[in-house]
Amino acid sequence: MEYGKIVFLFLLFLKSGQGEPLESYMKTEGASLPNSQKKQFEARSVEQCEAKCEEETEFVCRSFEYYNKEQKCVIMAENSKTSLVVRRRDVVLFEKRIYLSECKSGNGRSYRGTLSKTKTGITCQKWSDTSPHVPNYTPSKYPDEGLEKNYCRNPDDDVKGPWCYTTDPETRFEYCDVPECEDECMHCSGENYQGTISKTESGTECQPWASQEPHSHEYLPSKFPNKNLKENYCRNPDGEPQPWCFTLNPNKRWEFCNIPRCSTPPPPSGPMLQCLKGRGENYRGNIAVTKSGLTCQRWNSQTPHKHNRTPENFPCKGLDENYCRNPDGESQPWCYTISSELRWEYCTIPSCGSSPPQTETVVPPVQIQECYEGNGQSYRGTSSTTISGKKCQAWSSMIPHRHEKTPDNFPNADLRRNYCRNPDGDKSPWCYTTDPSVRWEFCNLEKCSVTGWNLPNAQTTSVPSVDTTPPSESDCMFGSGKDYRGKRSTTVTGTLCQAWTAQEPHTHGIFTPETYPRAGLEKNYCRNPDGDPNGPWCYTTNPKKLFDYCDIPQCVSPTSFDCGKPRVEPQKCPGRIVGGCYAQPHSWPWQISLRTRFGEHFCGGTLIAPQWVLTAAHCLERSSRPASYRVVLGLHKEVPPESYAQEIGVAAMFKASYRADIALLKLNSPANINDKVIPACLPSQDFMVPDRTLCYVTGWGDTQGTSPRGLLKQASLPVIENQVCNRYEYLNGKVKSTELCAGHLVGGVDSCQGDSGGPLVCFENDKYVLQGVTSWGLGCARPNKPGVYVRVSKYVSWIEEIMKNN
Repeated sequence: MEYGKIVFLFLLFLKSGQGEPLESYMKTEGASLPNSQKKQFEARSVEQCEAKCEEETEFVCRSFEYYNKEQKCVIMAENSKTSLVVRRRDVVLFEKRIYLSECKSGNGRSYRGTLSKTKTGITCQKWSDTSPHVPNYTPSKYPDEGLEKNYCRNPDDDVKGPWCYTTDPETRFEYCDVPECEDECMHCSGENYQGTISKTESGTECQPWASQEPHSHEYLPSKFPNKNLKENYCRNPDGEPQPWCFTLNPNKRWEFCNIPRCSTPPPPSGPMLQCLKGRGENYRGNIAVTKSGLTCQRWNSQTPHKHNRTPENFPCKGLDENYCRNPDGESQPWCYTISSELRWEYCTIPSCGSSPPQTETVVPPVQIQECYEGNGQSYRGTSSTTISGKKCQAWSSMIPHRHEKTPDNFPNADLRRNYCRNPDGDKSPWCYTTDPSVRWEFCNLEKCSVTGWNLPNAQTTSVPSVDTTPPSESDCMFGSGKDYRGKRSTTVTGTLCQAWTAQEPHTHGIFTPETYPRAGLEKNYCRNPDGDPNGPWCYTTNPKKLFDYCDIPQCVSPTSFDCGKPRVEPQKCPGRIVGGCYAQPHSWPWQISLRTRFGEHFCGGTLIAPQWVLTAAHCLERSSRPASYRVVLGLHKEVPPESYAQEIGVAAMFKASYRADIALLKLNSPANINDKVIPACLPSQDFMVPDRTLCYVTGWGDTQGTSPRGLLKQASLPVIENQVCNRYEYLNGKVKSTELCAGHLVGGVDSCQGDSGGPLVCFENDKYVLQGVTSWGLGCARPNKPGVYVRVSKYVSWIEEIMKNN
């Protein structure tokens, strides 16, 4: 779907019958450059804009903007390197790549970057100046050589590269240290290699990145727009020692490419730090001990652990001595250890700008919302997906888009992580995207509906009260109960609620009728002013208990139910699902419990249609008779099942061929689809989940002591590309192409025994899609041993055929 939308946008700017235009330009949707030298023209196509830019003689045209709806073009002397970029609707910014590049090809005759110092650090003299040196090369004599300001240039085609006249009277000119562009050579490990080599070291032709034949993989160009995965060119998207590619040889999944190293030093990668910032890739401190206290192995040593993370393979990563480093894009610095029993471990590095710990104030958890009110300026949910399915860029990040909407500049806008927000009063919440070609988009959020039952009641008072009348049909909640306006005023333990206007026994100033006038904070009624995923709550009259949750039942909605769309939004916990968190009741309504006919839970499964459940084949080894199994739906508690749970027998069982660990169960009768029982969506045939996509696994399995059994648990796990998962230090080639890996390599979070057959779902375009069936692992939550799941997209045709014919 995302690809189709991108194609449609391109068609708006193309003439009929033409391919993608302007290869020499960088295109960014939703970006504009204010306060620059510019000219405006009428234009019916982006090509007309390009022609106007190329024809301009009064100034050097470095960029232009195209306004599709207004049929207008603006050409400009500025670009994003010299002017502030702002977000704007219905505009596409095109910038000449040559003026954005800070590297040279060949001898740098075409270099148009902004470097203005020589190799020895002397500032360059302006080309138009006559002091301290009278130049032979001036802008008037050589108008086509880009002799602007005091930038390094090569107007005389010098074989040694760009140079400039210097501001030192004793030194007339000197060469500049402009790095080579990574087109036919590579710096460091080739992370930025942009060339067209498309054969491996053994001479095998590379498989196109957009193709899934002969090898299925997760590195889709549409999902990794900043990795430049073009055609079948060798690239390094995952931190290997050098560029590589999947091959066209069915018996050789991937291989390194032979890319020569550039002869000039690489461009600076940013300041080297003595503290932790981001993933710590620029950390150059001297800590050489892991978080458990083990001494680090030297990077140039192969004992006790053999490895390829050597200074030779990763020349730009500061692999000095045995210091903790992050050469390959892990979540934080790490090292191999000198213990033969533990191959590697993360290090504990102090964060940059960290402050002394402060006394923690107990407040209700952060708000999670399913919708927004008004224009969404008050939205404080955790949605981070745009209307076209793109992932949001973190507000504190400047990659891929530089901007001024930062937490420091907008302290009241709650610009946390990459959550959708509306800091500038636009029509609805939005975010910058992780796609370099799309600066920003509105988020995939719906506006909250206003119905008569959820309007605030009248006058408030500070006198606590208890409503002794039986709850009416409307005394229930939808979702997390943000709009609940009932009269319950006791917590789940029966404690009376403190009035919202009262300051005893608990003094608070956060949630009051004045600060949250639309939250219905009347009397001492249970409410959810912050969108807590656990539901309505209140401050309590117990001096030893600041707040507690209320037991509000869910309302049954009369509207239809779509696959993959729970009526209760799942909470976003950080990390028996080992090391996860309790699920919000009924937030994963496709989760089923597979039981013996005596009621014992032993596996999980996923409802994919009213009468069909998907599970793992190994869960059915107890018996070949369908009557031996029962399926329980709508559960939150494992035992005893809630009164509203549905228990249905199994009519038939179908196992996939070739010993695949996946099976279909046909139920004796269709399940009753309601707010607690909703099917998950199936993926597209052969869809490959991109590397590092955050997905969710749920179940009642073994927690290995991390929490008591009984309630449904969940954990968020990043998908790990099979090529990475099959490395020696992880699962060493054991993962098939019909399987996928997911987990935190540091360990501590995983599915486990009893979770088998359960779902791994990923959020895609406003719904949860079943991408994996919990299958196997080497232990539970062990470091470097992620869990393995059957890749559902490989069996969609089989699933549909079984359901159609049975």
